[in-house]
Amino acid sequence: MNNLKIGILGSGSWATAIIKILQMNKIPVWWYVRNEEVIEHIKLYGANPKYLTSADLNADLLTMSTSIDEVAENSNILILAIPSAFLREAIEHISVDISHKYFITTIKGLIPRENLLISDYLKKYLNVPASQIACIVGPCHAEEVAQERLSYLTVAGSNPELNSFLTTCLHCRFIETVVSPDIDGAEYASVMKNIYAVAAGVSHGLGYGDNYMAVLISNAAQEMERFLKVLIPAERDIKDSAYLGDLLVTSYSQFSRNRTFGSLIGKGHSVRAAQAEMLMIAEGYYAAQSIFEINQTAKASIPIVDAIYSILYKRENPGRAFSRLNKLLR
Repeated sequence: MNNLKIGILGSGSWATAIIKILQMNKIPVWWYVRNEEVIEHIKLYGANPKYLTSADLNADLLTMSTSIDEVAENSNILILAIPSAFLREAIEHISVDISHKYFITTIKGLIPRENLLISDYLKKYLNVPASQIACIVGPCHAEEVAQERLSYLTVAGSNPELNSFLTTCLHCRFIETVVSPDIDGAEYASVMKNIYAVAAGVSHGLGYGDNYMAVLISNAAQEMERFLKVLIPAERDIKDSAYLGDLLVTSYSQFSRNRTFGSLIGKGHSVRAAQAEMLMIAEGYYAAQSIFEINQTAKASIPIVDAIYSILYKRENPGRAFSRLNKLLR
């Protein structure tokens, strides 16, 4: 697999962070960037002007294009870094055959309406075999990658050769890698942790303290485990970094956009106002509806998700919703 060409679809913070990691290993990348002005800025200044501006980028290792077809056609591996709400539209604009490509999802969300994992969407609509799909999950914030702080990534997938190739590409001075066969569990966990980060933010906005936060996140981990056991029965340790680690960093970090979004909601902002104030997508907003709807069939006990869904989609007062939730926490 050493001669495979890598393409990245998306030009936000996480796409930029992945490129910085790959460049540490001198790996050239095809990069789909929608805005020509952004491409010119990167060529001139070696930085993404909109996201992760402190990350140094070597333009000599980048072939950037505003044509998603051009990037797809010239890449054997496509790394997906587009927000889940917009992925389907982007993929449907590709006119070249991509069913034979390898797909690596870094997306922490589900396909709206159908509530599909990204891997399931690829299998269902593009006929991509499971052996050609993997995902990259945290715990890892793009901002700390830009600062070259030691971080850990989990590569999850059913193809050991693909997993090994990805860990070789990603491992560098400040990135350690872990491999997992539990791609479905890792994907769902990366979706759910965003909902719990919104909950952490709401609690902060409401004025709850560290003692409460510890109980909230402890219960969130238990919720995640219950949901995954019902939906995908498998051997997994919820304490592993792909599950608990990612949950913790997303719930506590100053860099967490979902926690920031939730904090605005807790302080009294409307959903629309909170979204308008943020420059980046808070995946937890979309995830709350998707996981709530999936659970109408799964019927796991996930009261934190229920509370966040009620706040975001039924416009329940956050203080009232958390007063009800607090009676259920243990």
